Amino acid sequence: MKDAFGAPQSLLVLGGTSEIGLATARRLIACRTRTVWLAGRPSPALESAATELRGRGAYVRTVDFDALDTESHETTLGKIFTEGDIDMVLLAFGIPGDQERDEEEPLSAVRVAQTNYTGAVSAGLVCAGALQAQGHGSLVVLSSVAGERARRADFIYGSSKAGLDAFAQGLGDALHGTGVHVMVVRPGPVQSAGTAAGAPLATIPFTRTPLVTTPDAVAAAIVTGLRRRSETVWVPGALRAVMSALRHVPRPLFRRLPV
Repeated sequence: MKDAFGAPQSLLVLGGTSEIGLATARRLIACRTRTVWLAGRPSPALESAATELRGRGAYVRTVDFDALDTESHETTLGKIFTEGDIDMVLLAFGIPGDQERDEEEPLSAVRVAQTNYTGAVSAGLVCAGALQAQGHGSLVVLSSVAGERARRADFIYGSSKAGLDAFAQGLGDALHGTGVHVMVVRPGPVQSAGTAAGAPLATIPFTRTPLVTTPDAVAAAIVTGLRRRSETVWVPGALRAVMSALRHVPRPLFRRLPV
């Protein structure tokens, strides 16, 4: 259960090496979160992340989790919930893909879609059912501004995030009144060590503006959104107005915009 100050006592990060996921865990540990589960593929990076969070005073466990292995999700994630209530689940996994390669190799595009959408639908429903069964908790879904309108430069990735965003909104409506809170987070381009899996940041829209964000800024917005029980969080907040305008730009003109 959340403590008297509204901070979650337990956190499950799906995508245990996600920079945003780990930045969020650090902030929550500073706000009294004591138990953290990091779910991801076994790797030195996952173990290193767990060790670092333990050094901050949290009880941290890792669990093998593969977004593409949807048949294992119910068993793998279900076992976590049998060991105690989870106050917050952060769905933070996803891959950016490589637009040029993915257009030429459809199976690569399918992997992007299956990871970012199908895997997220599976894991999201399993966790939502477990949260509903315990009667409380928050499911935070990391979407992207890229899902707001398809761009020529990344429409495969963007379409997978658009599907995830719509799914999470609908899931939030379905769970309204059950005690389970669903929050969709829409960051702009994130400047980090793993930005677009090594792709130049210049290939991402808004990179020469204050609309670029960082993992820690997204984490701060997530913590604030949790406290306010927000349903949608934009990071930075100015993106809400920017995307509202871009959604209504006629397609012939949109094709010529440097976004």
